[in-house]
Amino acid sequence: MGILGIPGLGTTELIIVLVIVLVLFGPKRLPQLGKSLGKTVKSMRDGLEGKDDEEAVEAEEAEKPAAAAAKKEDSEE
Repeated sequence: MGILGIPGLGTTELIIVLVIVLVLFGPKRLPQLGKSLGKTVKSMRDGLEGKDDEEAVEAEEAEKPAAAAAKKEDSEE
């Protein structure tokens, strides 16, 4: 079995794919591409686990007041 569990994908093939991606997107866009890919994978995992967008929004809203309070405390010091 090859790298990442994909049969026939060895080190040489992986390097060739990475070079092609670098040529196509350029070094300046690679961080954006990685971030976008990470968000896509996260949303796919959340979807497979049955998490709804509503739950994600509620979790973000619950974190905002705590972050705002911590920021306020830092500014008072």
